Amino acid sequence: MNALGPRFWKLAYRKEPISSFIVTVGAVDAVIGGVGERWSLLTFGLMMVMLAVGLRWWQSQRRQAELAEQPVTHYLPASPSRPPLPMLSTSKRHPHR
Repeated sequence: MNALGPRFWKLAYRKEPISSFIVTVGAVDAVIGGVGERWSLLTFGLMMVMLAVGLRWWQSQRRQAELAEQPVTHYLPASPSRPPLPMLSTSKRHPHR
């Protein structure tokens, strides 16, 4: 198994644990049903996978709608409140004694 597999599964479960669990259960049911020629278990597994994909899509759409509704927060003022600092020059000055 390559190194990307475990990283992908950790990321998927961390981001959406419920829908990832439903996809895993549905995929296992579908494989068992397909290999054992139990068509009802295969159908149930495929329906679970489709339900989980639909759930994940619905959650992502809802999250995008919530982000669009939130007002933009500006932490800095539009114009600086202080006058700009003077430009520094590279000429060397002798210290006054």
